[in-house]
Amino acid sequence: MTTPVPAAAPAPVAAPGKTLGIVALVLAFVAPLIGAILGFVAKAQSKPAGVKNTPATVAIVLGLIFTVLWILLIVVVPIVTLGAACSGLEPGVYDTGNGTTLTCG
Repeated sequence: MTTPVPAAAPAPVAAPGKTLGIVALVLAFVAPLIGAILGFVAKAQSKPAGVKNTPATVAIVLGLIFTVLWILLIVVVPIVTLGAACSGLEPGVYDTGNGTTLTCG
């Protein structure tokens, strides 16, 4: 006599926004502002289902931190570079020799 085979368990239903939260987390390192925005979208999708979306939360935090760091880098590096280039020079406009000019003042 053979015993009946039990039915397979149904596949678990993915939490809404979970996949988008993981995508947002990856993008937080590559394109931080987009990662943060997608993190907010993933959190909004998970909230009605009552699911805690940790990857989305981490993507939001890291995306915002990395965005601020990029902005600081874009602003601070040119200021420091120009400040170093003008050190020891009198105020004025200088030809750098490669077709560009440097204005110190």
